[in-house]
Amino acid sequence: MDYSVVLDHKCLDACLLRQHTTLLLLCFSMVSRSCANFLDLSSWDLLDFPQTQTQRALPRVMTVPGIVSELEGDGSSDVNSSTGYHERKIIVANMLPLQTKKDSETGQWCFTWDEDSLLIQLKDGFPPDTEFVYIGSLNADIAINEQEAVSQKLLSEFNCVPTFLPKEIQEKYYRGFCKHHLWPLFHYMLPMFPDHGDRFDRRLWQAYVSANKIFSDRVMEVINPEDDYVWIQDYHLMVLPTFLRKRFNRIKLGFFLHSPFPSSEIYRTLPVRDDILRGLLNCDLIGFHTFDYARHFLSCCSRMLGLDYESKRGHIGLDYFGRTVFIKILPIGIHIGRLESVLNLSSTAAKMKEIQEQFKGKKLILGIDDMDIFKGISLKLIAMEHLFETYWHMRGKVVLIQIVNPARASGKDVEEAKREIYVTAKRINERYGSSGYQPVILIDRLVPRYEKTAYYAMADCCLVNAVRDGMNLVPYKYIICRQGTPGIDKAMGTSRDSPRTSMLVVSEFIGCSPSLSGAIRVNPWDVDAVAEAVNLALKMSEAEKRLRHEKHYHYVSTHDVGYWAKSFLQDLERASQDHYNKRCWGIGFGLSFRVLSLSPSFRKLSIDHIVSTYRKTETRAIFLDYDGTLVPESSLVKTPTAEVLSVLKSLCEDPKNTVFIVSGRGWESLSDWLSPCENLGIAAEHGYFIRWSSKKEWETCYSSAEAEWKTIVEPVMRSYMDATDGSTIEFKESALVWHHQDADPDFGSCQAKELLDHLESVLANEPVVVKRGQHIVEVKPQGVSKGLAVEKVIHRMVENGNSPDMVMCIGDDRSDEDMFESILNTVTNPDLPMRPEIFACTVGRKPSKAKYFLDDVSDVLKLLEGLGAASSRSKPEYGQESSSSSSQTHVAFESII
Repeated sequence: MDYSVVLDHKCLDACLLRQHTTLLLLCFSMVSRSCANFLDLSSWDLLDFPQTQTQRALPRVMTVPGIVSELEGDGSSDVNSSTGYHERKIIVANMLPLQTKKDSETGQWCFTWDEDSLLIQLKDGFPPDTEFVYIGSLNADIAINEQEAVSQKLLSEFNCVPTFLPKEIQEKYYRGFCKHHLWPLFHYMLPMFPDHGDRFDRRLWQAYVSANKIFSDRVMEVINPEDDYVWIQDYHLMVLPTFLRKRFNRIKLGFFLHSPFPSSEIYRTLPVRDDILRGLLNCDLIGFHTFDYARHFLSCCSRMLGLDYESKRGHIGLDYFGRTVFIKILPIGIHIGRLESVLNLSSTAAKMKEIQEQFKGKKLILGIDDMDIFKGISLKLIAMEHLFETYWHMRGKVVLIQIVNPARASGKDVEEAKREIYVTAKRINERYGSSGYQPVILIDRLVPRYEKTAYYAMADCCLVNAVRDGMNLVPYKYIICRQGTPGIDKAMGTSRDSPRTSMLVVSEFIGCSPSLSGAIRVNPWDVDAVAEAVNLALKMSEAEKRLRHEKHYHYVSTHDVGYWAKSFLQDLERASQDHYNKRCWGIGFGLSFRVLSLSPSFRKLSIDHIVSTYRKTETRAIFLDYDGTLVPESSLVKTPTAEVLSVLKSLCEDPKNTVFIVSGRGWESLSDWLSPCENLGIAAEHGYFIRWSSKKEWETCYSSAEAEWKTIVEPVMRSYMDATDGSTIEFKESALVWHHQDADPDFGSCQAKELLDHLESVLANEPVVVKRGQHIVEVKPQGVSKGLAVEKVIHRMVENGNSPDMVMCIGDDRSDEDMFESILNTVTNPDLPMRPEIFACTVGRKPSKAKYFLDDVSDVLKLLEGLGAASSRSKPEYGQESSSSSSQTHVAFESII
């Protein structure tokens, strides 16, 4: 039996009968697996967009004998991987790598691989038995009644899954939102004028989201989420990761952007900017051609979403709700073998001889560009005009061969650009041409591959003058063709040992520019500089040309398209390797959905559970942060409410409790605000000052003489404050803090890094620590932290014979993580006569060293009220002393109630 065959729905029941035992086991694994996502908090319905056309689900593929990967093809369950199943690479792109044609005689659709497609060429980076599945649209309009048959044919013969977009959605999604909004914006064109760009149209955005949703449905029909890797290509599908991550929280998901990513000043004009950023951040790995594009993306994440990034062992990572989203920077390569095979064709050699004869004694400059407003063809021609005008000896000796590929888009801008190109070329030829000589030759037609290859091989210089381009592989192809092959050398009568040379003049605004260190880089708008660069390239010595060529050839030949694909998917594997070591929580609605990835033991603190433990214990230590824990962080009024004071007072009056507020605030504010709670302990300024009750004096183990370091720190911080608009300095008795939350995010972060390095160098011999927190740089004495303050309190309790049998700590920010770590370490402390019950709890669902969480301040107050009520019930009533036995009876009675 051929188990790779696609099962038809009509025979599914028969297959199920034959394989009933195996499917029972599969169903069991499906139930077990589905339990992992029971904490999913958001509604999938909010991401469902109406479709004008109903698609029948694609039948699933049998991956192992007798096991159907899903009972139905609707993606309704997270199926566990089967024994012996090999991971696949699912490549999702706007278009499938297929050429489509309908046979006029039979009326049947015929499909062939498009060998020029990047999606096919990237397979060279993997072993031949690696399975690839392609998902995308076809470049043909398939009738609805033919779509199912075409789907079956493509899946069985090509491992391709077509997405049939309704015509209206296709038009608005691709030509509307992608080409008229995203593509110009990503190439730095703002829609400031109606003639040069369309205003934002919400209907086009809705079509874009609907199309991405249709793509996600097709992915869900074929994916095995535990084993398969999904790699999404380019800006057409930037919200697709949100749909997939919503359905499969632990999906292994990568995205590569083939276009530029604009600076934050440009990108922030997009009304749906946050939705797109969050879509990309739902991936595990995001790839860019250059560091500039990655830097712009990271800047947008910082400015618009408040996210910071850091380099982790050479890899850039963004911490996004407990998940690390990695950033990869690697320019794409070319398929060298395919290019060399074209170079070896007899037609290529014949064309090379024709070019050699036609332009004998002349220097050839080659340009190959799409008819595109960003390719800078008209600027290139103007630069050539300046070349002939300035360097008169070049007249009659230099020819620019400009091949113009057909336009990929249409519109007024393209027509204007084309008209300008022809007018400029005509002017140059009339002014500097002569009988039998044209300085500029425009080839504006569909040029066969062999002809382009011949021009590559014969050109003395390649000029790429784009004003903005994501990558541009023309220089790479030029280098490979100039290297030649044994076959073409033999056909041309060239010795294989003859030196190989090439010269490149490239725009600094294209993606391949950083990788071509031997090229002459130019600003395409500076036409004089471009003309000078071309002159320099043509008159350069042969020895230097050879050295530059060798350097370029070594890079291009070792960084081909296979290397690019293999490197990306290796990093994707590394980025997603910890998926099943953490617990996933889906949060957010619609396109704001994201996954919170936390420790498997992390859970919400149950009030009933802690109250039960609270009643059974005799000596308790309770530590509470202030801001963000007892008072909302967003509240403008920072004084405690009557409710907070009441619950604190109730807890403090219980003789079994030692209650401390542990805060970064100053002692004066805290002692004033919390004065009604006489038995409340306070650790102010992260424990620099400690007071056990309002009747006790403030304690500190630091003398004023030890604060001489402040005279060093203050002038340094002031210089950074003066240089950074929006930054301030906070003066504490224990510390000095530089705040930059109101400064420009990028500049403030840059200044914070510099300040940190500066202070660490000048304070190297001082007994202080310099720490960088969220929007702050803080200098404080060594040994001052909330964690050490908690340790001091517990140590004092043990010394006084009141070793705690319950410790509870609640906080919300980074400084409270020191408390959690310190309390968890008390479990193994040999000084404690018994192991206490530990309740370390953070406020908010986020990565933390705490084992528990509460959602917000109101949850904290409910918990404390529950503990306060338990304390009140356990107190003696009517002035009578309760014996140990009566106390136990009371607890038992309460438990029964």
